[in-house]
Amino acid sequence: MVGLIWFVQIVHYPLFARVGEGGFRPYAEAHSRLTSYVVGPPMLLEAGTALLLVFLRPDGVPLYLALVGLALVAAIWLSTALLQVPRHTALGSGFDRTQWRGLVGTNWIRTAAWSARGLVVLWMAALVLN
Repeated sequence: MVGLIWFVQIVHYPLFARVGEGGFRPYAEAHSRLTSYVVGPPMLLEAGTALLLVFLRPDGVPLYLALVGLALVAAIWLSTALLQVPRHTALGSGFDRTQWRGLVGTNWIRTAAWSARGLVVLWMAALVLN
């Protein structure tokens, strides 16, 4: 998810502005539908494993790290539901520069949270391997 969110932030969302107003509405609708297939299952799996790590921690992984990981997943889900989904919904009606800028800007929350989560997961893996 870390790699995917950086791709979305640096490449995919900025290119929305180049689609063109005439074709943007069907593009945005297809984007939202198809992206759900790509990110939905991994996000659910990530949420489930983050929750499991709180209760079934491997030896050497402190509770606070598992809780930080879970909190980052919660922040990602909240940001998605409260900030990005409404902007995608608005963009489904046609390109709006304000909504697009809001989408790109607020997506930095998820980019930072997923990057931090990636580091937490690497830290936990290092603790287990040592």
